[in-house]
Amino acid sequence: MLNDNFKMTIKGITYKEAGVDIYRGNEFVKRIKPLVMSTLRPEAIGGIGGFGGLFRINLKKYKDPVLVSSTDGVGTKLKIAFMMDRHDTVGIDLVAMGVNDILVHGAEPLFFLDYLSTGKLRTEKAIEIIKGIVKGCKDAGCTLLGGETAEMPNFYRNGEYDLAGFAVGIVEKKKIIDGSNIRQGDLLIGLASSGLHSNGYSLVRKVLLEKMNYTVTDRIKGLKRPLGEELLTPTRIYVKTVLKLLQEFNIKGMAHITGGGITENLPRVLPNGLSALIKKGSWRIHPIFNIIQEKGNISEPEMYRTFNMGIGFILVVSEKEVDSTLLKLKRFGEKAYIIGKIEKGKREVRYI
Repeated sequence: MLNDNFKMTIKGITYKEAGVDIYRGNEFVKRIKPLVMSTLRPEAIGGIGGFGGLFRINLKKYKDPVLVSSTDGVGTKLKIAFMMDRHDTVGIDLVAMGVNDILVHGAEPLFFLDYLSTGKLRTEKAIEIIKGIVKGCKDAGCTLLGGETAEMPNFYRNGEYDLAGFAVGIVEKKKIIDGSNIRQGDLLIGLASSGLHSNGYSLVRKVLLEKMNYTVTDRIKGLKRPLGEELLTPTRIYVKTVLKLLQEFNIKGMAHITGGGITENLPRVLPNGLSALIKKGSWRIHPIFNIIQEKGNISEPEMYRTFNMGIGFILVVSEKEVDSTLLKLKRFGEKAYIIGKIEKGKREVRYI
């Protein structure tokens, strides 16, 4: 039996010598604890450091609650963060990709889990990443309930890392939005994106950084900031705006415009026998998209299939509610546009 006088003698190669510093990891957890605790909702039980995050659902608020979950990453946008050596925004992207997805179903985000893996844990850099995740959770109104930081020597290039995130939300079963109530003649409201969000960066890097040989510090005509800053603009989180809308309006369907653009994402919420007609020019396209298309000589269909083209989230509403919905969005400070309508078809998007 061990006692107070027991001392362990470590012989041979240690885990630290193999590249994993447990003590540095523990210190990192201590330093981020105040950040994580600042996101806690009342339903969260305990703090960080346990084997699992605890979250108590207030069943008095729901008659038939349904949990909605999503997982995603940031993709090769991280390459831009490495080049810029700026790491306080990609965490926002990570949260946004998950919470915007579950929002499509009418779900309120409850909590978020993150996974950060790297070759060698660099504490200050990792804290910057967590700060972004915390900001994203606050913007979405959810708790950062837990996470994992994995040190994996010789697995990543020096200074690089990867991120994954897991969002969980809740919705009353009878209020689940699945697009089944969408009808011919309904209108499409597009909410402006902040730019590229977190999709298409493999093509962006190939065109701008490889073909054109731009650097992240270059200033390109048409952009107000250096290229790297434009490319690192965080994904918009639409949660608070949309949840407020759902309290007043009958939103029939929603789509988060991520990889695949409007072309691939909008049909996912359309019933059989219906399609979407999108009117090009009905919203402002951010200059970054025009630059990518011009410099890469990319076809218009390819652009609309790869990028959000300035629209990050789409709402499907009845014609009679469209004006009041737009007015409310304006009061919320959103840039919103009528970008098209629903017509008969085979669950596809047409552009005019």
